[in-house]
Amino acid sequence: MDTEKKKEEKKKKGKDLDRMTVKELKEVAAETTDLVGVHAMKKSELLAAIKDAKGIKEKAKRKEARKSRDKRMVHILRRKINRLKKETRRISKA
Repeated sequence: MDTEKKKEEKKKKGKDLDRMTVKELKEVAAETTDLVGVHAMKKSELLAAIKDAKGIKEKAKRKEARKSRDKRMVHILRRKINRLKKETRRISKA
């Protein structure tokens, strides 16, 4: 009973669309919009369709970041961060 109440409260509060699971997004799309083919959509497609239907606009920076993905640079920076974390842990133990 408690878990059901918690689920209902979460739905009422309105969880952020980006943090919802695919299952939750499909429920939202089926209930609040008149979208067709919701069950075959992926998460990114569902988010875009729901945001269009509700009139929510994505932030410009996010769009630019998605378009200008530089995978090589991302990989380099992640490795650098990982290396620095390991180094600081090693130094703190000494």
